[in-house]
Amino acid sequence: MSQTTRISALALAAALAAGPALANDPESCATVRLSDPGWTDITATNGVANAVLTGLGYTPDIKTLSVPIGYEALKNGETDVFLGNWMPAQQKFRDDLEASGKTEELVQNLDGAKFTLAVTDAAADLNVKDFADLDAHKDAFQGKIYGIEPGAPANQSIAKMIADDKFGLGDWELVESGEQAMLAQVARNDGAKTPSVFLAWAPHPMNVNLKVTYLSGGDAEFGPNFGGATVHTVARKEWAAQCPNAAKLFQQLVFTVDQENVLMGNILNDSEDPVAAAKTWIAANPEPVAKWLDGVTTLDGQPGTEAVMASVK
Repeated sequence: MSQTTRISALALAAALAAGPALANDPESCATVRLSDPGWTDITATNGVANAVLTGLGYTPDIKTLSVPIGYEALKNGETDVFLGNWMPAQQKFRDDLEASGKTEELVQNLDGAKFTLAVTDAAADLNVKDFADLDAHKDAFQGKIYGIEPGAPANQSIAKMIADDKFGLGDWELVESGEQAMLAQVARNDGAKTPSVFLAWAPHPMNVNLKVTYLSGGDAEFGPNFGGATVHTVARKEWAAQCPNAAKLFQQLVFTVDQENVLMGNILNDSEDPVAAAKTWIAANPEPVAKWLDGVTTLDGQPGTEAVMASVK
C-alpha cells in the first residue's frame, strides 16, 4: 500500500470513527406502539416515553386500552410495549403472557409501590385499620367499595372477596369507575365527612391531596406490606429483537416513586398535558435522562442524550 493510499485509508477510518454511530433499528421501528389503561401513573410514564421517543426521532402511538385488552393487544402484536405491569396484582395476566411465549420483560421500572384498600380521614373516628374492621361500619361506608375501571385485576380481587363473603363483606357493593372518577367521588365524600373505602396506591398525588390510611389484612388479595408492589415493562418478544435501540431505551427507563409523584401531580393537580409535564421534568433532570439514554441513539444514528435534551428546550 502506498503512503498516499495509507493516509487516505487512515483519514477515512478517522472520519467514520468521528461520525455518528448508526442506530440498530430499521425504519420499520420508527413507530412505537404503547397502551395506557387510563391510570395516571402509566399516563405519566407514557408521557415521558412519548417525549423521549419523539426527541429520538421515533413516533409514539399510545392507545387507551383496559388492562385485559391491552395484554391481548400485546400478545397479538397490536402494541409493542406496556409500562404498567403491576406485580403481584397482575400475576394471572403475567402468567398468561409467559405461557404464550410472545412477550418478555424488559425491566422492573419501579420499586416501592403499594396498592390496596384504604380509607380517608373521614373514617378516623371509626378506627378502621384492617379489612376485618370494615363490616362493623357498613352503614357509615354506605356498603360501598370504590374501585377503578371494570376488568382491572384489583377490581376482580375485590369482587371475589365480596363473592366469598370474606371479612363479612358479602353484602357490600363494588362501585367500578375510572381512576379520576373514583377519586372525585372519594373527595366529595371526604368533604361531606362521609367515610370511603377505596383502591389506593403509591405513587400517586392522592397521598398528598387526601389523608390516606392503607388497610392491613389484605395480603391474600393484594400481597403483603399493604400491597407492596413493583412495576414492570413488558414488550412483545419480536419487537425487542427487531428494534434493539428502542428496546435498550425501555430497558433503561426506570423511575422512582418521588419522580412519578411529581409528574402525576403536574398532570392531576395542575392540569398539564402529560407530554408537556414530561418535557419540563426532563429539562430539569438531565442526570437520570442521561442514564436512560446511555448507549441509545436517535433513529438516524445521532447521539441520543443530546437530541432529547435539545428537543425539550
